[in-house]
Amino acid sequence: MQIQDVSSLMKTSNLLAFSAGIDSSALFFLLIEHNIPFDIAIVDYGVRPESKKEIAHALALAKQYGLRCHTITAPTFESHFESQARTFRYAWFESLIAEHGYETLLTAHQLNDQLEWFFMRLSRGAGLSELIGMAPIQKRSGYTLVRPLLAFSKAELLGYLTEHNYPYFIDESNHDTHHERNRFRKDFSDPLIERYTEGIRRSFAYLSRDKTMLDSGFSLLFQDKELRLLHLEHPDFAPKAADKALKNLGYLLSAAQRQEIAGHTGIVLADRWAVARNNSHLWIAPWRTVSMPKPFKERCRTLGIPPKIRPYLYEEGIEPETILSLRKQ
Repeated sequence: MQIQDVSSLMKTSNLLAFSAGIDSSALFFLLIEHNIPFDIAIVDYGVRPESKKEIAHALALAKQYGLRCHTITAPTFESHFESQARTFRYAWFESLIAEHGYETLLTAHQLNDQLEWFFMRLSRGAGLSELIGMAPIQKRSGYTLVRPLLAFSKAELLGYLTEHNYPYFIDESNHDTHHERNRFRKDFSDPLIERYTEGIRRSFAYLSRDKTMLDSGFSLLFQDKELRLLHLEHPDFAPKAADKALKNLGYLLSAAQRQEIAGHTGIVLADRWAVARNNSHLWIAPWRTVSMPKPFKERCRTLGIPPKIRPYLYEEGIEPETILSLRKQ
C-alpha cells in the first residue's frame, strides 16, 4: 500500500495518534515500512477492560521499533462522551506537540470515516466545505494535521494487516448504536462502501478538488496566537471562511452557527469565539470581556478593528497597528 504525502512526512517530526485499532495499526506499520520517523500517543479512557492491554501493546510496539510512546489516562466524562473525549484528546496532542516540537500530527481517518462524516453533516444541513470536512493536509495553529489514509477503506486496511500478520485490537464499542456515528456507520457508510468503494473514492477526490476551488473566495491576511484576520472576496464567503479558520483552531461550527455568521456582522459563539465582519475583512478571536483604557479603544476604532475583537488584542498585548501593517497584501 502506498500512503499519501510520504516525501513531506520524511522531512518532519511526526506524532501518530494511536489507538491500537485497525486504522491506526495499519498506519503505524505503513510508516515503519516507509521509514518515516514518528512517535505515538495513546489515550486510556478507562471505559473498556481491553484498554490496559492496548496501552501495554502500544508501549511494547514503541520499544520494539525504538519509538517514544506517550500515554495518558483521561478523566471520567459524565455526558457527551465522544465530543468531550475528542476535545481532551486533541488538547493533549497539542500539548505534546508544543512540548516536544512535533511539526505534524498524523491521524488514521480513512474512507469509511469520510463517508460517515458526509452523511452526518448532510443530515443536519451543510455546504460543500462542511460535507468534505476531512482534508488530507490541514494547517492548524502550531502544527500540520495529516490524514494519509483517506483514500483507503477499512476493509483494505484490515486486509493489509491480515496479509502481513500485523497485530491490532478490535474496539467493540464501535458497534454500539447508541452513538450517532456508529448508527451512520452501520446503516449507511459501511454497506455503501462495501458495494461501491471505487466510485466513492473517486467522488471524494473530485469533491476535494471542487472544495479547493470554492475556498479560493477567501484568504488569510494575518494571524497571531488565536487571532485570525481574513479577506473575503464577497460577504457570502464569511460562514465558509469562519468554518475553516475555527476548525484549524480546534472548534467545529454547527449549521445554526454558520447561519448566524451569515446574518450578523458581529456575534459571539458559545461564549467562546468572537466573529466580526467589516467591509471585506473577517475577524476571529477568543471572546474576552476585559476592561480596556480609552486610548487603546480609540486606536482600535481608528484602525477599524471591531469592538468584539479588541479585548483579546488588549489581553494578549497585540498592538493594533501591527495587524494592519504586517498583514499579507
